[in-house]
Amino acid sequence: MSAPGNIRIKPLTWHPHLPPVEVSEATPEQLEAMKVTPSAKKVSPYVRTLAHDPESYVARTTLFNAIMYADGGLPRPDRELGALAASLVNGCRYCANVHARQHIRLTGSSATIAALWTQERDRLSPRDAAIVDFAEALTATPPKADRNHIERLKADGMDTFEIIDLIHAIAIFGWANRLMHPLGHSDPGEKEKQQ
Repeated sequence: MSAPGNIRIKPLTWHPHLPPVEVSEATPEQLEAMKVTPSAKKVSPYVRTLAHDPESYVARTTLFNAIMYADGGLPRPDRELGALAASLVNGCRYCANVHARQHIRLTGSSATIAALWTQERDRLSPRDAAIVDFAEALTATPPKADRNHIERLKADGMDTFEIIDLIHAIAIFGWANRLMHPLGHSDPGEKEKQQ
């Protein structure tokens, strides 16, 4: 069986249903809250929508940053893969797109994402397959994750603390996806195979 071609995933645009806070009109509390975002490049419409409630935004983003960007523990690509799989189960196209692109950026390869996008899971490495299966089982309603999933993650080289990191990354997207859905929508994504 030949490997799927490399893919390039175009970013999606998220459109809020509520008018986001305009930076030029933000209160001092809102401006201070928006400083916790990990990107120094720009403040996205999503951040500016959440900034309507600066206290909640800071709490949400501090937790999110601690889970997804912490030094040490589970490698970032594995966190992104868990977030991606949870977002796919939850039907959040925007988050799935963001975390697929992050995984590709961090690993330098689109092979894992291509296998997921083309429904060719037999092409996943055993570790990636264990992460995806666990994320899907943990995200299901009601959750279907069990001891077998944990034992499989251990067999694929994860220690207890890395598994806890993975649980955090998956679980926060049970919440984050549901936060995004009522606040806005994204344009349909495009998946392109490169020759």
